[in-house]
Amino acid sequence: MAKFGKWIAGGLGWAFFGPLGGILGFVVGSVFDSDKVQPGSSYSGAGQPTTTTGGYVMSLLVLVAAVMKADGKVMKSELEYVKQFFVRTFGTASAHEATRLLKDLLNQNIPITDVCRQISKNMDYSSRLQLLHFLYGIAQADGQIDSSERDLIAHIANEMGVSQKDFESIQSMFIQNTDAAYTILEIDRTATDEEIKKAYRKMAMKYHPDKVSYLGEDFQNAAKEKFQKVNEAYEAIKKERNIA
Repeated sequence: MAKFGKWIAGGLGWAFFGPLGGILGFVVGSVFDSDKVQPGSSYSGAGQPTTTTGGYVMSLLVLVAAVMKADGKVMKSELEYVKQFFVRTFGTASAHEATRLLKDLLNQNIPITDVCRQISKNMDYSSRLQLLHFLYGIAQADGQIDSSERDLIAHIANEMGVSQKDFESIQSMFIQNTDAAYTILEIDRTATDEEIKKAYRKMAMKYHPDKVSYLGEDFQNAAKEKFQKVNEAYEAIKKERNIA
């Protein structure tokens, strides 16, 4: 069994319930039936819910399916881009299983607002930021981010409870503008050198891969890309201003 199957078998947690559970109930069983994998749940409904790797992966796939359908068409080339994204992130076997599930999710009606509110209620903030980063990376996989995809991701960010500044920071990692480096660090171009250094330390802490270490090494490695964008933004500003 590949990592993906183990993640699901290990428990979907709170994602097994609510609108996410309603969607997944139609697709998980059919996808893993031939592999004899029975998805479990580690969430009893009492106490503070914990995001398992399985719950995180399923949340990601449901949101990816919604973004892929945003422009009204799903092309084979898009599926291939997403598959390759999963290969780089999770490995070949897991990417194959994730793609099988994604194809089924693309045929489902996804109540995106309800799904995002469930995620907001149950998933920690750092993991929600990482979800947003994944969505932009996949949306840009074909070389451009369609306006409908951009609008949907903005809606997803809002409904997941992501702050406007954090949303703009992550968006600027993919949609460049003259002030992108400053936006990534969530500061204005008028900020002093000391304010820039302080902003960098704050963002480096916020986006550090260790924030999602509980999801496992695969997701922690993927989070390093976002962390690197913060470092690149800071280096660009330092070069522009000749900051030592």
